[in-house]
Amino acid sequence: MTAAAIVAIVGAESTGKSVLAQDLAEHLSHRYGLRCTAVDEWLRLWVAREGRTPQPQEQAAIAWEQSRRIQAAAQGHDVVIADTTALMTAVYSETLFQDRSLRAAAQQAHQGYALTLVTANDLAWQADGLQRDGPQVREPVRRLIVALLDDARIPYAEVQGFGPERLLGAARAVAHHLRLTPR
Repeated sequence: MTAAAIVAIVGAESTGKSVLAQDLAEHLSHRYGLRCTAVDEWLRLWVAREGRTPQPQEQAAIAWEQSRRIQAAAQGHDVVIADTTALMTAVYSETLFQDRSLRAAAQQAHQGYALTLVTANDLAWQADGLQRDGPQVREPVRRLIVALLDDARIPYAEVQGFGPERLLGAARAVAHHLRLTPR
């Protein structure tokens, strides 16, 4: 591989994106001998630092920083696993604040990713501090994610299952899409 392949993981809250991103980067590194890294969700770090959820006018900067961190991680790696993208900030900005202004930029940034994995809503919802809106938002969020991906003609694979099954499903999708062979 010459340029880093970026694999985006998007999905509603409490669908295992963060765990999957870390586990998938580790799996790809060991199984294929690739230089892999996972990029943490900037919003999670931002909320921990600020002690609150962001306001509408802060959404664009959060989306931009997530994209910046993904691109920075691409330097020196074969594969970058992004634990969410600007697309998720656009989805939540629209869902919570009725603000559609981040859509186009988020879709454009997403166009450059090698693969998008959408996590299914099949894991039990869990509270997670300030960032959780509740299980009732998961299906509307998933529908909007898929609509934005479809609208921008961005192909995606859905990831479902529990524990190792979820990881192996994601790993199979990545290996197939990137045409990886085990070392």
